[in-house]
Amino acid sequence: MALTIGLSAGASQAQTTGLPALGDGESISLSAERQLGDRIARELFRDPDYLEDAVLDEYVQQLWTPLVRAAVARGELSPELQERFAWRILLGRDRSVNAFALPGGYLGVHLGLMAVVSTADELASVLAHELSHVTQRHIARGMSDQSKMTPFLVGSMILGALAASKSPQAAQALIVGGPAAVIQNQLSYTRDMEREADRVGYGILVDAGYDPGGFVSMFGKLQQASGLNDSGAFPYLRSHPLTTERMADMQARQQLNVVGPKPLPDMSHAMMAARARVLSQNSPDALKAWTQGPASLTATASPADQAAALYAACLSHLLLRDGAATQRNLQALGALLQSQRHLPSHAAAFRWWRLLQAEVAERQDNPALAAQLLAPEVGMQTWQRPELMLLAQVLQRLPEHAWVSTVKTQLRQVVQQTPLDAQAWDRLSGLLSGQGQALASLRAAGEAQAARLDWSGAVDRFRAAQEVALKGRLQPGEHIEASIVDVRLRYARERLRGLQAHGR
Repeated sequence: MALTIGLSAGASQAQTTGLPALGDGESISLSAERQLGDRIARELFRDPDYLEDAVLDEYVQQLWTPLVRAAVARGELSPELQERFAWRILLGRDRSVNAFALPGGYLGVHLGLMAVVSTADELASVLAHELSHVTQRHIARGMSDQSKMTPFLVGSMILGALAASKSPQAAQALIVGGPAAVIQNQLSYTRDMEREADRVGYGILVDAGYDPGGFVSMFGKLQQASGLNDSGAFPYLRSHPLTTERMADMQARQQLNVVGPKPLPDMSHAMMAARARVLSQNSPDALKAWTQGPASLTATASPADQAAALYAACLSHLLLRDGAATQRNLQALGALLQSQRHLPSHAAAFRWWRLLQAEVAERQDNPALAAQLLAPEVGMQTWQRPELMLLAQVLQRLPEHAWVSTVKTQLRQVVQQTPLDAQAWDRLSGLLSGQGQALASLRAAGEAQAARLDWSGAVDRFRAAQEVALKGRLQPGEHIEASIVDVRLRYARERLRGLQAHGR
């Protein structure tokens, strides 16, 4: 992701750009760190590689939530930090193997990382490590401890992490921080931070119930990559220097834990890794290559490998608009899952297959079938988030469907609980528009842009909603909606003025 964040190199410049005054020898406040994180995240949201995929979002959240709970239980994550920081994970289509922590509780995960990890425990180990960088406030500590160099170095590291896939050579120069003097001054401190993130992250991983071997195997994967004359595909190696000392420490910690039987390959994880591979490498040539996966499998391929190959082939054929091949692979995947009902990962894998079925139907212009495939379980009228997001999209084409009202209600519940869920606001806006509720639809669209920190877009939509309220007759209950729009418009304008005042 090639982004221009423009962090300044000194306190005086920071003041003119509107960023917190860094490197003044005092610890940066939580508010200032969150402000800095918001400004960087705003650029991420605007980048074309930023991805809102409800399926992968949920998979990552399933791994992330137990880690956060464990960090709280261990006392690593204070109530104040929980409240003040964003705690948002942003996915990027970039195929580079990378993950990074940003100021203010934002984390980034590239699909390239999700595509190469072999187990959910490996991915969880990376998330635990990055979570620990945030809970230990390594970025803020670095800004405080190194008054002159750290703002430049932190800015360079962030720019390098985001630019890695576009220009590996330029990214490497950015990540190492430029002059040799900067590298020498920061090397020891960087290793200290990495060791601390390893130690804290390992404890969080264990307490969250994951196999701590994921830390060791992930290190092994990165070490192997570093020995293969890394050409830029593994920026994680540069922003998180891998040392033999860190490897030995993790192996020693692993020996202290009781080693259980090696788990069977996880079909659910394999399918999600396959989805990440396809979405991160989706050029026509790459998609054609993914379609050959099932044919290239050996007779001894595990069910997880078979599931991954069939999932990737099905999704690739779908994106290539080859309907017959899509259905063949979809049916083959279903038959495979039926034959593996005894595996622990079967239920989760079967759910992903059902979602893929519905996605295929929606993309192949069969919304009625997609809605049928997304029917809730018997006796229930609620959906999990990926199903809800897809169903809301489908129902925009079926405005008379019996579930429209129920889905709108559940979407409202989602955004009340998680008001920064931009995708849920978008889906709600679409359904409301289809029902002729212009005011509520525009307000929801404004909230979606606000959740992405796009204050200009939010102002435009809130202002349009305000004009609807002023010009037209309000429906019952819309007077409250109009009042909310007025308040939100004022807030969005204040945020936008703040950005404009600092040339952002």
